[in-house]
Amino acid sequence: MRIYDVTLTLSPSLPVWPGDPVIVLERIEKIEDGANANVSRMDMSVHSGTHVDAPYHFLGGNTPTVEQLPLNLLTGRALVVYLPETDRIDATALGKVNIPTGTRRVLFKTRNSEIWLRGETTFQTDFVGISPDGAEFLIQRGVKLVGIDYLSIAPYKQSRPTHLILLKAGVVVVEGLDLSQVSPGRYMLYCLPLKLAGCDGAPARVILIGS
Repeated sequence: MRIYDVTLTLSPSLPVWPGDPVIVLERIEKIEDGANANVSRMDMSVHSGTHVDAPYHFLGGNTPTVEQLPLNLLTGRALVVYLPETDRIDATALGKVNIPTGTRRVLFKTRNSEIWLRGETTFQTDFVGISPDGAEFLIQRGVKLVGIDYLSIAPYKQSRPTHLILLKAGVVVVEGLDLSQVSPGRYMLYCLPLKLAGCDGAPARVILIGS
């Protein structure tokens, strides 16, 4: 069995959502300057890099925050689906994909993965996302976790409808996956977001284990 790290490396050069703060990683204490140890600080949005959205992100109110997400959804068997020619993951595109009955976690590998392979440092607006009817399709199939290989599950400037549909249904949303080295098929997923109190999302370390 092989472990695939599908987490983006957080660095100041990693693209962020337009308007979000850039990622800052800074050593504030340095051994070479006489400090007892190296100590660093970071400053960034909780939706930087590979991250999980909690319902509170778009629903607000008394909806679950990230530390309340169930671990039994964040870990378990997952299906990686490869859609290299799809510009939008809608119900029509999903109707052509074999998602077996009982599949609870689906990760979509698209042409977005090529963005990470190219090492792009600027935000790409033409990324592939899931349309509202695609979100409804997944819910009807019983899917409870959906991941994608760019920084939003929804198409650019169309964020709310898809997020609202998924999060209202209790679907866990994982964004910013790097699936460039992963083949389609079934894996064991381990997705562990930081346990941030009362927060709308959190960066996560995500691995897949498979053959």
